Amino acid sequence: MNELVGRFREQNILKRVLNSPRSEFVAIYGRRRVGKTYLVRSFFNNDFQFQLTGLANATTEQQLTNFRVSLQRYSGNEDLPPVTTWFEAFQQLIKYLEQLNPGNAKILFLDELPWLDTRRSDFLIALEHFWNSWASARTDIKLITCGSAASWIVGKLLNNHGGLHNRVTARIRVEPFDLHDTELLLRRNGVVLDRYAILQLYMVMGGIPFYLNEVQPGMSAAQNIDALCFERNSLLRNEFKNLFASLFKHPERYETIIRKLAERSSGLSRKQLIEQTGLPSGGTTTRLLNDLEESGFVTQYRPFQKRTIYFRLSDFYSRFYLKFIEPKSSLDLPEWSLSMDRPKIRTWTGHAFEQVCLEHIPQIKQALNIVGVATAVSTWRGEAMGKGAPIDLILDRRDRVVNLCEIKFSVAPYSITKSYADTLHQKTQIFKTATNTKKSVFLTLISTFGLVENEYATSLVQGRVSMEDLFRQKKS
Repeated sequence: MNELVGRFREQNILKRVLNSPRSEFVAIYGRRRVGKTYLVRSFFNNDFQFQLTGLANATTEQQLTNFRVSLQRYSGNEDLPPVTTWFEAFQQLIKYLEQLNPGNAKILFLDELPWLDTRRSDFLIALEHFWNSWASARTDIKLITCGSAASWIVGKLLNNHGGLHNRVTARIRVEPFDLHDTELLLRRNGVVLDRYAILQLYMVMGGIPFYLNEVQPGMSAAQNIDALCFERNSLLRNEFKNLFASLFKHPERYETIIRKLAERSSGLSRKQLIEQTGLPSGGTTTRLLNDLEESGFVTQYRPFQKRTIYFRLSDFYSRFYLKFIEPKSSLDLPEWSLSMDRPKIRTWTGHAFEQVCLEHIPQIKQALNIVGVATAVSTWRGEAMGKGAPIDLILDRRDRVVNLCEIKFSVAPYSITKSYADTLHQKTQIFKTATNTKKSVFLTLISTFGLVENEYATSLVQGRVSMEDLFRQKKS
């Protein structure tokens, strides 16, 4: 097995599938570049009895030719006749598999499955017939399907209302790496950077392994950001143009939502999105949002004590691209290393660090010793006594405690001044008055390098979380 960083949950599912006494049908999906194919190939060490990767923007005839070439390679039979339908293709596959040792598991890997489902090809019907009429009746077939078009995987496989209804026996949604696994991947690649530098890289590209693998040893975080994002023809300078086109039909609709959400770090409600984008108010917008959420670009949440659902952009790269890369698209300049002290970038780092914290709630709970406590996560933008008091993050705990979390990005331990202490005290009082909560309210400060010990830190703050805590391995 090739070396895998993290992915323990995913590997455990695949181990169960491999050792299962029955045939298994696995659906794997997730954001483009998140490492789905690498996971499967590494876990099985490329030891497949059959593998097929769909072709992007190809015709049915081209897909079937690709199938025939792959089956010739795995079967060793160069005389396979051409096929004109997917039913014929799967019959050829069955004939080949029946010749193999019946006592061994037969691992079939169909990668980029949505691309195989070309218009009027009847691919899905043929796949359904293959599974229901033959594979499911055996005990040795391990069918691994994979695709970046999460909307297709969810809609056509997981929520299928026809012959494939409830046929998927295991589903794996591959998520971006957290900071812990990001650090492990960079270390494996010989990248020696401190955690503050790794955090900067994470705020630009998130935990996307394909992007992180392009980080070069011997270069600072700023130099790597320049090289990957701002140099002509660099990977992340051009990635956004293909990001949604490779995943969705009518990608312009999805891009419209992403662009609008990028303007508001706190997100927008469905109603607000419709009003500001001109998208239809029916089920189309709901489907678009669901597709983006399943693909890992958008996350939904409810503000504290509110019923309205809000959607926020959770993809780090998309937000960074729209704010910094796209405006410089006609230039070829070392943008980042020369501009890090600008107010615009300082504002961005604050919002990006908030996003990092929202993606590391399990680590924050570990730092606060509340892993076993049921907790609802939200934000708050309410007011009382004519004054607003936005709260970056709220942990509403079942043990009758509410953690009001202030998130501060800084280059040194954060010092609470008298003025800021007054602000924090006022925020807490406004929150208690507006929400009428009966729970205990604990002020919690999340910062990069912790707190300077002074009288205000001691008297006001009941919980502390630092950047080091965010790099902890998540407890299973």
